[in-house]
Amino acid sequence: MRGLRVLPSGRPGRALLYVNLPDGRAVAWYDRQANRISVLAEDHREAVLKALRPYVTGSVSIGPPPVPTAADLLRLSLPPDADLAPNRPGEALLGELDHGSAGTRARHRIRQDLTAQQRMGDALDALEPHGWRVLHCVPLPGEGRIDHLLIGPSGILCVRTVAGHRQRAAVGDLLLTVGRAEPRPDPRWIRRAAARATAALGARVTPALALVDASRVEVAPSVRDIRVLRPPTAAPDLAAAPALLEPPAVEALFAQARDSRTWLRPPP
Repeated sequence: MRGLRVLPSGRPGRALLYVNLPDGRAVAWYDRQANRISVLAEDHREAVLKALRPYVTGSVSIGPPPVPTAADLLRLSLPPDADLAPNRPGEALLGELDHGSAGTRARHRIRQDLTAQQRMGDALDALEPHGWRVLHCVPLPGEGRIDHLLIGPSGILCVRTVAGHRQRAAVGDLLLTVGRAEPRPDPRWIRRAAARATAALGARVTPALALVDASRVEVAPSVRDIRVLRPPTAAPDLAAAPALLEPPAVEALFAQARDSRTWLRPPP
């Protein structure tokens, strides 16, 4: 059959490759770690094997998939253009650099913000072996984008990343100040974004600010509802945090969150 497309389940390096029809429906997937091809539509079996031939190494087992969970069914029904999982850290900023018309100073700021998001994104992606799932560049209509959304054993975090420029960063109840720059309303923004995410997912989402390359971070004692993260310690701290969510709940929430249509609904 012509038109079958092989797509990764998320960002490069993940273990699954999906084989989809032109309308986006999955007919098979290849688990590279287990070296197994699960065929959903037996009448497409030969076409699936042909499409996957460039990606298969060694001998593989082929057969029907295991009984899918609710999260699996939701993921398999997701159109590729609605899937947020392939988004890279700073995806929107990459688009601005490639296709935007910003001036020299603005492009320099965009590159600094992109570097910060990529560094933080890499640190958070390192949590996946510990049972966490991570999305980057999640759209919030009318509010911009959530830089990173983490779903894992100790809960859900909505993260806004700020470049520290090797200067002191001070986090207050309403404003964030980096060096001598004008204060920014990041604490207020991330609280609103977390509230939107809570409404969209039907589960409590904790607001978090990630300070990248700040020489020192000071947090006002009154700031108790926002979690402050830094790349060197974020992954170890979160991996060691007490578990609140079971793995099936993590996967179900991730399947819901990766669907861009979840975030396009107007806030209540």
